Parts: sequence; C-alpha cells; structure tokens
Amino acid sequence: MQGHIRQRSKHSWAIVLDVGLKPDGSRNTKWHSIKGTREDAERERVRLLHELNIGAYVEPANETVAVYLRRWLDDYARMQVSAKTFERYEEIVDKQLIPALGHYKLAKLRPPHIQGFYAKACQSGRRNGKGGLSPQTVLHHHRVLRAALNRAVKWGLLAINPADAVEPPRPVHKEIRALDESASATLLRAVAGTRFEVPVLVALTTGMRRGEVLGLRWSDVDLKAGTLAVRQTVEQTRSGVTVKEPKTQKSRRLVALAPMTVEALKSHRTAQVASRLALGAAYQDQGLVFSAADGSLWNPASFSAAFIGFVTDAGLPHLRFHDLRHSHATQLLRLGIHPKIVSERLGHSTIGITLDTYSHVMPGMQEDAAAQVDNALRLALGEAAAGD
Repeated sequence: MQGHIRQRSKHSWAIVLDVGLKPDGSRNTKWHSIKGTREDAERERVRLLHELNIGAYVEPANETVAVYLRRWLDDYARMQVSAKTFERYEEIVDKQLIPALGHYKLAKLRPPHIQGFYAKACQSGRRNGKGGLSPQTVLHHHRVLRAALNRAVKWGLLAINPADAVEPPRPVHKEIRALDESASATLLRAVAGTRFEVPVLVALTTGMRRGEVLGLRWSDVDLKAGTLAVRQTVEQTRSGVTVKEPKTQKSRRLVALAPMTVEALKSHRTAQVASRLALGAAYQDQGLVFSAADGSLWNPASFSAAFIGFVTDAGLPHLRFHDLRHSHATQLLRLGIHPKIVSERLGHSTIGITLDTYSHVMPGMQEDAAAQVDNALRLALGEAAAGD
C-alpha cells in the first residue's frame, strides 16, 4: 500500500493511493483531493494509508449528502419504521438536513459542518425566519442524521460516522403535567355521561397511550379475568388513519384492570351494542372498544382536539389526553409501586426510561425511604437494648 502527493494548484493537492491490482492485472489507484498546505496533504496521506492498513478505507465517491439521505429514506428507513415516523424523518431530511448539509460530498462531510448546522439551527433555524429551533427539535434532527450516517458506515460508504464527534444541544427539561388522585376524581366527575368517560378512566387506570386506547378491541379484553392485552395501536398519517403493531416488544403487554374499570367497560359494551343496533347496516363493526359513532376508527387528531375542547369548556386546567398516562405512572410511584411494575404497565422498553421520565417523583420517595430505614433501625436498636 503506497501513496504519493501531487500539487494541482497553489492550495490544492491530490493524494494518489496505490491500493493493489484490478481483476485485469492493472494497477488500482484512488485519487483524493484536499485543500490547504502540503503539510495538510501529508497528514491526510498518512491517515488514508493507516485506514488502508487496518481495513477501514472507504473509496472516494461523488455522491452528495442529499442524494445519500434520499436513498437512505427510500431503501432503508421506509421499511424499518412506522408510516408516521417515516413521514417525520422525510420532513426533517427534506426541510432541514438537505438544505443545510446536502451540498457536501458524503465522503467529505466532517464534524464541524454538522456542528455549525446545529448552532445555526438553534439561532435562526425557523423556516419563517423568526428565531431558532428548540434544543429538543435540533436533538431530534441529530438523531435522524446520526442514524442515517451509521447506515452509510455499515454500507461501506463511510469509514466513520462524523456525527459521532458532534455534541447536539441539550434540551431544556420540561416538567410533565400529571394529575393527583383529587384532580383525577374531578376530571372523572366532569366526563361522567360523555363519550370521554370510559376512555379517560381506562387511560387513568392503565397508563395506555392514546393510539393504544383507540386501537383496543373487545377481543383484546378479558373482563372475567380483569385484563386487557395491548396488541395494536392507531396512528394518523398523510394517507389516513391506520392500525399498526406496537413499536416494541415491551409495548405488547398484558395489563391488569382495576375493578372500577372492569365495571365501566361492561356498561360501555352494553351501550355500544344498543348504538350498533340503532344504526343497523350503517354501523361499521370493527370490534373496537372505542370508535367513531359509526364504529370506524376514531381519528386520533380529532379525538385529541375534541378532548382538549371538552376540558376547556368544562373550565378545567389545560390537559392533554397523554397527561393521563403520566398521571397513572406518577400515582403508582407515589403509592410505592415498584418502578419495574410501572414500567411494564406503561410498556417502556427499559426501566431506565421510566425512572428518567418520572424522576420528579423520586425526591419524596427518597425521603420516605430514609424515614423508613430510620424507623426500622430505631426499632431494632430498641429491641436489642430491651433484650440485653
């Protein structure tokens, strides 16, 4: 493996590598261009020869970042993620990554290029020109770009992932909104007798996501055993409302139901049968526990908008349906339920996600734990003294 340097112009150099023989016996040479001083070119020559020696060398390619990212979307991401997630990836690639980085050659994309993009995005990244993007948004862009470039490494298009050497902005932690038992009771009284009564109760007592609640089928519910199985979820994409499997194995789970939830579901099923009979042939029976009036899938966006509208009209503090999931988790943790059980009920992939998400609950629990240890030791010390 050898390489030499040729000067092209005052500040431009060509590094010519001899990488062996072609199948026809002729020499196989690869050319790399670099701008700077001869010392810069020499350092690059040494680096390329080192990659050749350790088997990490990637042949130079003319493919731009823009061309590669679109190929990654079409050939890989489309098959690996849900339709909704793919739409989000496509939006980030087309509206953020390609305008900022798409003109670079993929093989020449470097960490400073990416770091500069993040800095500019935080300062003036909004497409309407009114300020910068939030750190959380830019972090999401980083995750998409890093995933795409990781695939380029696996495909042999890059030797290393330049995004690995970049520090994305740290998002500002936002306090999640969670109802305590008193506020939950207020909400349940407000929704009593409305179409939100049972969906709210199910979310509050199981921690299920909105899509999981709307995708729940009667065949997934065992009222006799007091359990339900999360086997599918509803999502909304540009092509309409669809059903998909939960995104992770842990999301597919069996959830024990509170007795009050079982009773509410029994009453809800009876009322649903009456509605189905009243509509007759117009009812689209898809076996859903919670559906639109005609039995079809309940549009998630319409559901959320109607729920927020109801909360506002009822004079209740601002509340999203997803906050009911947070409320369930927070209440369980404050009751002393083991975080692993909470994690299983929520369908988190790891217990770490549960602990990180609900760390705000932990200070009070730490104090309780310290008090219990103190009481136990004091009691043991007292018993030991009495025994002596």
